[in-house]
Amino acid sequence: MSYVQLIQETLDYIDENILEEITVEELSTQAGFSTYHYYRVFTSLVGMPVMEYITRRKLSFALCDLRNGKKVLDTALTYGFETHAGFTKAFKKAFGYPPSFYRIHAPIGVPQKINLLKIKENKTGGILMQPKIMEREAFKIVGYEFKTTLRNNAHSRDIPAFWDQCNIEGKEAKLYDTQQPPKHGEYGICVNNNMETDEFSYVLGVEVTNFQHALDEMYQLEVPSATYAVFTTPPVEDEGFVASIQGAWKYILEEWFPSSGYEIDDTKLDFEFYDERCHPWEYERFVMEIHVPIKEVE
Repeated sequence: MSYVQLIQETLDYIDENILEEITVEELSTQAGFSTYHYYRVFTSLVGMPVMEYITRRKLSFALCDLRNGKKVLDTALTYGFETHAGFTKAFKKAFGYPPSFYRIHAPIGVPQKINLLKIKENKTGGILMQPKIMEREAFKIVGYEFKTTLRNNAHSRDIPAFWDQCNIEGKEAKLYDTQQPPKHGEYGICVNNNMETDEFSYVLGVEVTNFQHALDEMYQLEVPSATYAVFTTPPVEDEGFVASIQGAWKYILEEWFPSSGYEIDDTKLDFEFYDERCHPWEYERFVMEIHVPIKEVE
């Protein structure tokens, strides 16, 4: 049996026993190597030390629990982290952003099985989306606020429904008529996050130069200056647009951030931006932008 197959068996073993305490000695015995030799072979093939991989894999399974609505503290204890703070620190070190950010943006799914042979074969594969890194000054948004919750993944159903509601009730048109934004485009921004109650607000708005024309029913928001990684989703036809946005977030959170050299700047605001490239009467294939505030990892 090849080294790749032997190490693959130990990767599978880690997944099957993810809630247990796993040691390098235990894995090396299973592979039939000395501990020292196993450690060197594993690091060479997987690209990181064994215990770092186990921690990352535990966190990957924790992602699944978080995206399915489990509390952060409960998830931390399940995967062997003694405190909320310890789990959050390990999570941010591994992925570049806190669990709360992941819970809001991640699409529902299950941890993908690691296939070492496929990784080896695809090592020359290209990056799916390369972001633009850009500075942006503070700007103002006027829009409509919708309060939602992470419980039972209600936000993943409620936010698209809120967009439909704003369109049906003419709120989007009203924003353009009353605010006269300097450029066309709608922003979707999550604010007022309360991770103890799992509640937050979602704002659908347009950019304005000032708040003087904002109506009483409208929400006013100042977005602070920041450095952003700006991702543009792949062009797709209308029926695949939602899936492309979810896929883009999955790529950003699970593939781009961990290897980017950046981490989320959680003192700033991330947002989605939809402009005329989402108009079916102008384009056959749609794209949108995801703007994520970043800072270099120290």
